[in-house]
Amino acid sequence: MLYDCAIIGGGPAGLNAALVLGRSRRKTLLFDDDNGRNLVTRESHGFITRDGIEPEEFKRLGREDIAKYDCVEIKEQRIVSVHRITETHYELVTENGDIYHSIKIIIAAGLKEEQPNIPDIEKFYGTSLFSCPYCDGWELRDQPLAVIADKQVFELAKKIYTWSRDLIVFTNGEGRLEEEDKQKLLRKGIKVVEDIIDGLEGDNGQLRSVRLEDGTLIDRVGGFVTPLWSHATPFAKELGCKLSEHGGILTDGYGRTNVWNVYAAGDASLIVPSQLVIAAGEGSAAAIGVNGDLVNEYFDTE
Repeated sequence: MLYDCAIIGGGPAGLNAALVLGRSRRKTLLFDDDNGRNLVTRESHGFITRDGIEPEEFKRLGREDIAKYDCVEIKEQRIVSVHRITETHYELVTENGDIYHSIKIIIAAGLKEEQPNIPDIEKFYGTSLFSCPYCDGWELRDQPLAVIADKQVFELAKKIYTWSRDLIVFTNGEGRLEEEDKQKLLRKGIKVVEDIIDGLEGDNGQLRSVRLEDGTLIDRVGGFVTPLWSHATPFAKELGCKLSEHGGILTDGYGRTNVWNVYAAGDASLIVPSQLVIAAGEGSAAAIGVNGDLVNEYFDTE
């Protein structure tokens, strides 16, 4: 069977794209290997009517909505390769060796994260350490917080200052903090620690203190870090999609990339800002782009 569209990624962008395409009566495949970076997140915020929802519950409700449209199929498999077969369609191969063909593709697999090189950081990430202040800043408001970053630490600290004035910036011995920016932080009462972090201490994901290389313990109850982000799949690069200055897949307002019949949505194209509601909106726009192009191509055919 030749599908109208295959969506790679079952997060908010992919789910919303599938919903709009289902309502547009398009034969659609949604591939979801359930390996999104929000697996460590207990709550998602900033989405009107869904503020504080658990990511798994969001996904369950999204799939429930999509189930109303029998032209959409969900495959819980990972795509391992994508190839253009003809000018009109692509071949997608799953990890199980199953092969599918689709006219158009939406890359909505999002990003993967690499945490700063700090021992035990994964024990706290998603519970008391986070990457997005717009998603989790409210819950940590007015608390003694750590800002841990080796890049863009000044910009992150400025943002976190909105939610708490009790901040300590940790550059972990590797940070790039200009002297002028350091002085700006100090004038606002933000302490800067440039020593190497030896580890983090706390229980059940709740941060209690940051331990420096010399054994010094600095009390903090939570904070924000800047992970290194990269694309969760290699398909954009392999297919020849251009990237933006932030490293996201370059698209127009309807998710179209520079590669014919390849679209992108969500964190994979935006990189920043990274929010549930924005990713979902991107998915909707890409689906409208796909359907609109299919309509035009049909009527342009002799």
